Amino acid sequence: MANFIDRRLNGKNKSMVNRQRFLRRYKTQIKKSLADAINKRGITDIESGESVNIPKKDLSEPVFHHGEGGERNRIHPGNDQFAPGDRIPRPKNQQGQGSGQGEASNTGEGEEDFVFSISKEEYLNLLFEDLALPNLEKKQLDKLIEYKTVRAGYCADGVPANIDIVKSLQGSIARRIAMTASKRKQLKALEAELATLEQAKGEHFSQIKQLKAQIKALKEKIAKVPFIDTFDLRFRNYAKQAIPSSKAVMFCLMDVSGSMDQATKDIAKRFYILLYLFLTRTYKMIDVVFIRHHTQAKEVDEQEFFYSRETGGTIASSALALMSKIMDERYSDSDWNIYGAQASDGDNWSDDSPHCRELLSTKILPRARYFSYIEITQRAHQSLWYEYSKLAKQCRYFAMQHIRNVEDIYPVFRELFKKGTEQAA
Repeated sequence: MANFIDRRLNGKNKSMVNRQRFLRRYKTQIKKSLADAINKRGITDIESGESVNIPKKDLSEPVFHHGEGGERNRIHPGNDQFAPGDRIPRPKNQQGQGSGQGEASNTGEGEEDFVFSISKEEYLNLLFEDLALPNLEKKQLDKLIEYKTVRAGYCADGVPANIDIVKSLQGSIARRIAMTASKRKQLKALEAELATLEQAKGEHFSQIKQLKAQIKALKEKIAKVPFIDTFDLRFRNYAKQAIPSSKAVMFCLMDVSGSMDQATKDIAKRFYILLYLFLTRTYKMIDVVFIRHHTQAKEVDEQEFFYSRETGGTIASSALALMSKIMDERYSDSDWNIYGAQASDGDNWSDDSPHCRELLSTKILPRARYFSYIEITQRAHQSLWYEYSKLAKQCRYFAMQHIRNVEDIYPVFRELFKKGTEQAA
């Protein structure tokens, strides 16, 4: 039997090293389990960790053993029980044994798949590792590099306007204590000796006079230490920090009309929560604008977008018009990479659907880098889908996907935001 000893150096946190090695080795099985688990998770716990199951057969380890080696002569017995064409009877079940490969247990619990818990960070890393916003460009990189001034601690040199009084006084106190500590200790000892001599009976006039002279000299030396010195001065330091020229904004549009039942709204919420986690995790310099609409559209915050309840008719063009207005006011396409995603059940006023297509083709798509439309319904496609289909044939930065149930959310999401063969910055 051969023994293998691993003498490679490990860090102090050996368990973390082993954990990362395990994640790399069983990455395929873990990602498949995550794709199955995301459809079963609630909206409120989609950002938490996850427990994944890895089949026992995938955990098999290679075994090293010695072979027989050399040349061996072996005699195999012949078959004296069956002839060609005979039917072999089924073996009888033995007590305590099943038909599987595992061993039965007398406690009622058998050997199951391996359950592995991953943290929130590991969960999101595996979920979004090969996704990206498509067609992202660096705006004005060749024309302008912006900087912002940020605090960068303190320094010993600077202009008088940047003097920090508190820091300077703290330095002054520390310097004076350091320079006079030994003298004050000696002064205290001399004063104690003087007090003893003055209380004692006898003639110690010469010693008392000498001690008073020493005490006076020490007090003068202590007094000569300056209250503030140029060495004590501290100035607030400022540094210039480059601001990335590439900026992105994502518009999230969701239909909350009466035709959107609670199950459809939950699917839309799951999709947008997944999208929101992806955006805020992958890109630090990105704005997210939430727009809800029925007959009217309004910009809301994250909490109201996901959890507020509203009903009414459906005029999808109101959300697109509001998006175009916000783009004009706050997000110039010369400075920002503009993205949009719209979720609806497709139910819309028939007269409004052509207006939606016109708004997209003339106001939004010429300025946007990417726009996706998600239709969540099990019925036949509505007028909005057919109007948008005309745009999908003309613009390669406009994508459409159909979601029928919860199981379609993650595959559709990956299809919309998978990394292309060419990614700009």
